[in-house]
Amino acid sequence: MASQVVLVTGASRGIGAATALLAAERGYAVGVNYRRDAEAAGAVVQRITAAGGRAIALQADVANEQDVVAMFRRLDETLGPVTALVNNAGKLETQMRVDAMDAARIGRILAANVTGTLLCCREAVRRMSTRRGGSGGAIVNVSSVAAKTGSPEEYVDYAASKGAVDTLTVGLAQEVAQEGIRVNAVRPGFIHTDMHADGGEPGRVDRVKAFVPLRRGGLPEEVARAILWLLSDEASYSTGTFVDVAGGR
Repeated sequence: MASQVVLVTGASRGIGAATALLAAERGYAVGVNYRRDAEAAGAVVQRITAAGGRAIALQADVANEQDVVAMFRRLDETLGPVTALVNNAGKLETQMRVDAMDAARIGRILAANVTGTLLCCREAVRRMSTRRGGSGGAIVNVSSVAAKTGSPEEYVDYAASKGAVDTLTVGLAQEVAQEGIRVNAVRPGFIHTDMHADGGEPGRVDRVKAFVPLRRGGLPEEVARAILWLLSDEASYSTGTFVDVAGGR
């Protein structure tokens, strides 16, 4: 069994895929979670194993409790108990004002982004906590600069869900600080990923980059580097904190 095992949720594309690949380069065995795109997740696993690493694709909808429990159990049985968790899986829907949203949409966003993150944190803590016989570990939640800006006229529901992730990060960090677990978050800004297409505007980053002090969108790999730093021993005195990867926004 590998000594360092990371589970990256939503790892078939974008920030999640970049994080899984970088984690493998740095010696982690990697659980590559995906919800629907088995082919894309398999391609990430293949890239890791071709380079001599260890990885497994894990299908699960993080908003589904049974899926999450089964995913962690399968990871236990294949790569070993998780020592690092990256809560990257998230949901974004078509750009819309709040006065046009229905409860079903809001529920889908909160289930994926908030409930899913909490469930994965729960399962990770059960395995990592020294209070439960674990050897400690690190959790990084992928939030968003939208938690601070509110994303008006576009994604207030998404922004609100990421605000909840920020609060979760602070609270859980304090709850498990004496149990060998650090909990931090990154807040990406405008990053070049396929997620913008989910919102109905694939070219959104190029449209809004003029509002970014660095005058460009970010790359998934730039977010992944921040995540891996927070997971590493180099961040051993950081918990309950945030790294904004947003070009100065």
